[in-house]
Amino acid sequence: MLELKTRKTQKTIEPVTGLTILDHALKEDVDWGFSCTRGTCARCRCFVASGRELLSLPSEEEEDRLEPEELEQGYRLACQCVVMQSGPISVTHKPYF
Repeated sequence: MLELKTRKTQKTIEPVTGLTILDHALKEDVDWGFSCTRGTCARCRCFVASGRELLSLPSEEEEDRLEPEELEQGYRLACQCVVMQSGPISVTHKPYF
């Protein structure tokens, strides 16, 4: 299961491999802030509380935009973070602003 959390919403859905976290949020009408979908604006920044091993490795865009400490702590860009395997994943939208 994929748990998506924002300030106003919490939704648990069945994850679809090959889709990004942002794709899932948009598909389920979860109010997930974003501006670009290219990994440059970082408005879709999120914290992966569990299931990191089920997601793609950080992209070059994420490595360019996020600090190494953020990546180590579990922060990702939802537009770049692809579900690679089904399983329990919990993600919270954590924009900078």
